[in-house]
Amino acid sequence: MSIQSIAHVEYYSADADTTAAELCADYGFTAVPPEPEQLAAAESADARTVLVRQGSIRFLLRSAADPAHPVARYAARHGEGVAALALSCPDPQAALDRAERHGARVLDRAGGLVAGFGDTALRFVPEAPAPAEPDGAGPQLLDALDHAAICLPAGQLADAVRFCEAALGMHRIFGEYIEVGEQAMDSSVVQSTSGEVTFTLIEPDTSRRSGQIDTFLADHDGAGVQHLAFRTGDIATAVRSARDRGVAFLTTPGTYYDALAERLGATAIPVETLRELDVLVDQDHGGQLFQIFARSTHPRRTYFVELIERQGAGTFGTANIKALYEAVERQRAAASV
Repeated sequence: MSIQSIAHVEYYSADADTTAAELCADYGFTAVPPEPEQLAAAESADARTVLVRQGSIRFLLRSAADPAHPVARYAARHGEGVAALALSCPDPQAALDRAERHGARVLDRAGGLVAGFGDTALRFVPEAPAPAEPDGAGPQLLDALDHAAICLPAGQLADAVRFCEAALGMHRIFGEYIEVGEQAMDSSVVQSTSGEVTFTLIEPDTSRRSGQIDTFLADHDGAGVQHLAFRTGDIATAVRSARDRGVAFLTTPGTYYDALAERLGATAIPVETLRELDVLVDQDHGGQLFQIFARSTHPRRTYFVELIERQGAGTFGTANIKALYEAVERQRAAASV
């Protein structure tokens, strides 16, 4: 039942067409007709469903006019966001059976859907060959979904890791307790054997001052996906293109780049380019990784996008996770002025 990849992300919003248009305009996604099995799995009756894609990234965007519809109820409670992650595997039924044996609550047996993290569900779907790029698709800036970051209420991190290991066959590859000023959080990264499904699980330390994870949980009304990271083979080009399209990214103090040579030595992307684009860099035993966070345009600020390029790095460095926390704190501070 080994999980192979994230086949698609099911994203609920007030208007699926508007959300699709924004992804196409901002990041170069292309709208394509949903496959019949995707429509069936998503229980599309009385809801608008739009599929956009780029590289191996698939967004199944859904909205419903009827306030009693499950899609509309989700959006009303949580604001728009990731309602389900579809996990491809050789035998979806076996994957569901294993998850159920290890305590997963089945939400829709026929649709392969189980409860995951709060109201963010997990759907087991069959593997499918990668289709050719659709006609009219422009240059591909983004390649794949690198990871999903999931915020959890305090005290739930250990159970979530055990669930991912036992029910999903994933394994923990990294963990870190992070302090930023008077705030702190605990995190674990779990990954599938294939290496293509990665969840960064985060919980706040409630013994410290309330921070961004506490704010997410309050504004989102429970656990959920805080951000998705899109992997690219050329982050400099991707950032420049997204900026030209109107995407605003979080800025980084110049002192960060002044200290890079001492902290990391030579970087695969020149420091001058990183400084120009506000791109962060970290490294592990395998190489370097580069990342940047888009400013959240979500009405509740409970969802945003990350761009990441890996040059040999396979894990998550401490400085990377701390950099994310600090970057979001800067946005919160700017928004309060």
